Amino acid sequence: MHITYSLAKVAALLARKMSYQEVAEYLGLQWRHVAKAVKWAVEWGFAHKKKRPLHVLGLDEVSRRKGHRYLTVAYDLERHEVVWVGKDREEKTVDEFFSWLGKRRARAIQVVCMDMWAPYLASVRRHVPKATVVFDRFHIVQHLSRAVDDVRRQVVATLAPEERFAVKKSRWILIKNPWNLKPDERQRLGEILKLNLPITKAYLLKEAFQKFWEYLQPGRAEPYLRQWLWWASHSRLKPFKEFARMIRDHLDGVLAWTNIRVSNGALEGMNNKIKMVSHRSFGFRKFDTYVTAIYHNCSNLPLPS
Repeated sequence: MHITYSLAKVAALLARKMSYQEVAEYLGLQWRHVAKAVKWAVEWGFAHKKKRPLHVLGLDEVSRRKGHRYLTVAYDLERHEVVWVGKDREEKTVDEFFSWLGKRRARAIQVVCMDMWAPYLASVRRHVPKATVVFDRFHIVQHLSRAVDDVRRQVVATLAPEERFAVKKSRWILIKNPWNLKPDERQRLGEILKLNLPITKAYLLKEAFQKFWEYLQPGRAEPYLRQWLWWASHSRLKPFKEFARMIRDHLDGVLAWTNIRVSNGALEGMNNKIKMVSHRSFGFRKFDTYVTAIYHNCSNLPLPS
């Protein structure tokens, strides 16, 4: 079956709001016709989209499916759009991105916001050595929350059954921001902290670290963070000692936040949109089909006129 230009455009437009199967049923087409229409629209969109300089690059990973299968996604953080998608999350994946981008466009990159993932960092340092690397606040806080929860689980394992009840199912209470706690959660938090268990120290360490994000002057931010690292390193809490070691090993990229307040946190919504694209179509069997759908929904590509 051959579909017309107009029908292909309608199919591509609807595919930004509906699953491919829903579009196919609505227009009386086959699934593969919709996929071809989207592919054509994406190719047209890239061919006609104006190439603007990429100044602030965001690198992040998105889980493709269960079994530790990932996508590496490159974002334009100024325009909040997907620039490129690659398979896996290896150093060679980011190398492929810079090869696609080209040396000329890569020279325009001034800031790279990313997680502290060694393969990503190695590629970035090699391809854009003059760019300032800022380690993403959202991911750092994830590591911090994980340290708090690790302490909580270690404490729970050592408590007697009657004592365990007080701290059972308290994970979200401990890692939530205090101003987001409901009255009953705030009361329960107070009861947990009064027990003066290692959880109390972990919670206070977490809250003290969060104050770092408020500093505007590097001359004050760095001494504060170094003091916190000393405190965490001498806390006798293994998860926090490991977290402090990780921060110390990446100190420049963490401190860069004070001057360049950029984060991938705003792009978690975009990552959720990417996952929604997959879920809406019940998972794409082919990698290329999935990537094409991501570009179609997340790259602000123009549609054929």
